[in-house]
Amino acid sequence: MAIVKRAEGRAYLTPLVGFLLFFLGFPAAVNLVYSISTVSFETLRSPTLSGFGNYAAVLADREFWGAVSFSMRFGILTALAECLIGLFLAVFLTPLLAKRSYLMAPLMLPLMVAPAMIGLMYRLVLHEFAGPVPYYLFEWLGDSPAFLDVDNAFRTLLVVEILQWTPFAFLLFYMAYAAIPLEVREAASLDGASALKALWWIELPLMLPTLVIAFFIRFIDGFRVFDNVYALTGSGAGGSTTSLSIYIYQAFFKGGAIGKAVAASVVLFLASLAVLYGLNWITGRRRR
Repeated sequence: MAIVKRAEGRAYLTPLVGFLLFFLGFPAAVNLVYSISTVSFETLRSPTLSGFGNYAAVLADREFWGAVSFSMRFGILTALAECLIGLFLAVFLTPLLAKRSYLMAPLMLPLMVAPAMIGLMYRLVLHEFAGPVPYYLFEWLGDSPAFLDVDNAFRTLLVVEILQWTPFAFLLFYMAYAAIPLEVREAASLDGASALKALWWIELPLMLPTLVIAFFIRFIDGFRVFDNVYALTGSGAGGSTTSLSIYIYQAFFKGGAIGKAVAASVVLFLASLAVLYGLNWITGRRRR
């Protein structure tokens, strides 16, 4: 009976495994070949193997490490801010949303807009010469910061990213907070625990897996950010807002260094894989 069940399991998994091997495995194998080859747009069908020179060139490139630094800072700061704000909103808005669930719709609106459109929208709104925000700040206060210059661009990008993706963290935390059994809260109340103590010692530990997962999801998304940053500031003055994804894009399409760009993308993939492995390790230890 067990042998029959294993055979049935393999039969069910075969189409999925075949799909993944064809649509993910084949492009991954091609990219690995390109990453150790001398290749251009003219020689895409016949790359010349050249060893790990592309990886050495990437790791020796100061612009690459500048892009890694930007992506790391951007990913950590946005994930941390989104999770803190999302948690705050989930805790304090859950009683209201339990009575007026229709209010959830406007809270989720930022998620419905494409990141590239968000970037274009804020680029128009914050434009130093044509944007309404600098105009009214100058009219009311007599001065206005240049939101998109080299000194302020990073902070502006942080705010834009946080405004768009905090609802995602809020939604996860709201579902986790609302799922805490009422009996647990009642028991804490009978034991004399205040709302703050119950939150810190009971509710947050129960929500911890969701908190960790949300942080890592938002960190990965922030680390590989491309569209809204590229639409809003591009690579920035002197490459000040060049994320790792923008670095790969410029190396591939503007520099024509296909092997170097693919090698950088492999590095990005391995970094993301390491983060996912860490997440799996943390959640696995918690289950045990």
